[in-house]
Amino acid sequence: MTDKPTLDQWAAAAAKEVKGKDLNWDTPEGIQVKPLYTAEDVTVDPGLPGFAPFTRGVRASMYAGRPWTVRQYAGFSTAEESNAFYRRNLAAGQKGLSVAFDLATHRGYDSDHPRVTGDVGKAGVAIDTIEDMKILFDGIPLDKMSVSMTMNGAIIPVLAFFIVAGEEQGVDRKLLDGTVQNDILKEFMVRNTYIYPPEPSMRIISDIFGYTSREMPKFNSISISGYHMQEAGATQVQELAFTIADGIEYARYGMASGLDIDNFAGRLSFFFAIGMNFFMEIAKLRAARVLWHRAMTKLGAQSERSKMLRTHCQTSGVSLTEQDPYNNVMRTTIEAMAAMLGGTQSLHTNALDEAIALPTDFSARIARNTQIVIQEETGMCNVVDPLGGSYYVESLTQQLVDAAQEIIDRVESEGGMAKAVAAGWPKAMIETAAAARQARVDRAEDVIVGVNKYRLANEDLLETLDIDNAKVREAQIARINRVKAERDEEKCQAALQALRDAAAAPQSIETNLLAHAVEAARARATLGEISSAMEDSFQRYGTQPTPVKGVYAAPYAGDSRWQQVLDGVQAVERRLGRKPKLLVAKMGQDGHDRGANIIASAFGDLGFDVVSGPLFQTPEETVVLALDSGVDVVGASSLAAGHKTLIPELINRLREKGRTDIKVIAGGVIPPQDYDYLRDAGVQGIYGPGSNVVECAADVLRLLGHNMPPAGLEEAA
Repeated sequence: MTDKPTLDQWAAAAAKEVKGKDLNWDTPEGIQVKPLYTAEDVTVDPGLPGFAPFTRGVRASMYAGRPWTVRQYAGFSTAEESNAFYRRNLAAGQKGLSVAFDLATHRGYDSDHPRVTGDVGKAGVAIDTIEDMKILFDGIPLDKMSVSMTMNGAIIPVLAFFIVAGEEQGVDRKLLDGTVQNDILKEFMVRNTYIYPPEPSMRIISDIFGYTSREMPKFNSISISGYHMQEAGATQVQELAFTIADGIEYARYGMASGLDIDNFAGRLSFFFAIGMNFFMEIAKLRAARVLWHRAMTKLGAQSERSKMLRTHCQTSGVSLTEQDPYNNVMRTTIEAMAAMLGGTQSLHTNALDEAIALPTDFSARIARNTQIVIQEETGMCNVVDPLGGSYYVESLTQQLVDAAQEIIDRVESEGGMAKAVAAGWPKAMIETAAAARQARVDRAEDVIVGVNKYRLANEDLLETLDIDNAKVREAQIARINRVKAERDEEKCQAALQALRDAAAAPQSIETNLLAHAVEAARARATLGEISSAMEDSFQRYGTQPTPVKGVYAAPYAGDSRWQQVLDGVQAVERRLGRKPKLLVAKMGQDGHDRGANIIASAFGDLGFDVVSGPLFQTPEETVVLALDSGVDVVGASSLAAGHKTLIPELINRLREKGRTDIKVIAGGVIPPQDYDYLRDAGVQGIYGPGSNVVECAADVLRLLGHNMPPAGLEEAA
């Protein structure tokens, strides 16, 4: 019988095999991952599935009893087109609906509003009236289908339309089942599809809590979202901490409005991103359940259901690549497995083409079948929490609990998440992490297969879905006009005035905004009219981007290519007598600003004079800002498919002002098929997903007349 080997013996053997290489790994979260874990690393008993603190799952049987709900987040063009897409997917095995709305709808504008000409129907379905909502769910029984709606800013009219659509389908609102996102704090941090300032936005949330707790017992009144934080660049610790802190804040607001915590907390749900750090994502979901149980116990919840964190998950959009896109099938499969092993209650899997466009039927089928194959073919669902008891997973779970709790404690010490968001430090923390991540990718320290390693010499074009924005907008305007012509105008205006008065009055059951919006929806008020009625009292909110400094540059100390571009910027500065000036412009109603902020931060670190334009600009407003700021280049950041409308209009308006000398470049989610269209319109540089930011800066210097050598020729500097 041989003696049991010691850890020291293992360490010596491992070091010999790797010739002394350090096998420890420091994650972006600041957690050091060891190459070997033992029983000594497990310091907390995770308990059993279905029992507090629910580390191992919210149900005792988990997927052995019933698998997670297969959802697909989808919506595009008109309600008719989206309805047909939903019905095809449901027939093919999808179990729940998850609705994506276009940006005009998110921002509370009807499709006929002049600010949304490039946004209607492009990144989701356009919903202007109750008639749109009824068409969206035509043939889909709302008393039998769970419906999730990703909506925050215009949540009041959208939820009102959903309630009335159910009524007119013959479904009592007490039978409506599903979830609304209704998470406005996250919007102020990262996604930016807000309408009103923070304080009235929080009133809206508590009004929805009150209405749904009384009238819609099966409906989840909020989905507290970390997803968009990770997509904006947050580490998993940041996503975890800020999401739980948001949930604590919402629970407090509900209690402050007079609700008993156990009357609404059981209908709160969560929404997390699942990226490519496989074990970290599994541990994150387990840690989230521990933290929520702890937080709700502290707030005084008595019911175990109130303390039970239930979550929807979605695979990462940021991990998808334009280059070598079929790799995205594998990425999504790995992420789906992580969500499943972490214990999600429902899941959306992204399609392989979503780095550049809305999914086609072909790509959506692959994404949906990824989940069905895991459920039906792998046997993974037959064991409850199969990774429970893993030394690594249990240790990582506890490390995430501890690291996230530190951030939550800071939030609490400063008065809660609403005050932290107002102070701006959570957003700054996330933007710092995003800039650091981009630098690691550009330096190939974080490998992305097909982008910064193993890249194809030639890329085949991928067939993508293209929406005729003008045609959709024309159809929507026709329906708006028809609804307005056929409604009882006096009754509609009276309902809108009652809503306006309620918004101006103190919060109470009698002034509940959702209750008044339901009456306005019944009277055929449009989404824009309902939003505007509240805006009369609440006003419309706007912020100015403030990019971080020095974070992108830090890893490049001593890098020869970085120095070459710095020298190029300085050469242009000497020639112009000032620094080259770049306006980073966000036109249209897309609030996702991760890419724009990274470009602003990186170009600023490289020595450019950078002007970060406000969100939600029109092309005309962008031209005014460009001329007033005296810029050399306008960089238009696009994510929501408005590039074929908004960027050509920007160029034409610059021409009208006689300023063809100002270069226009474009970056973001732009399908390669559209590159020639944009070049013909006058765009002089196009930088899609996966573009190296340092090389983008080098190319801009060439546009400004500097003779920059290509990458790899640093010795020529």
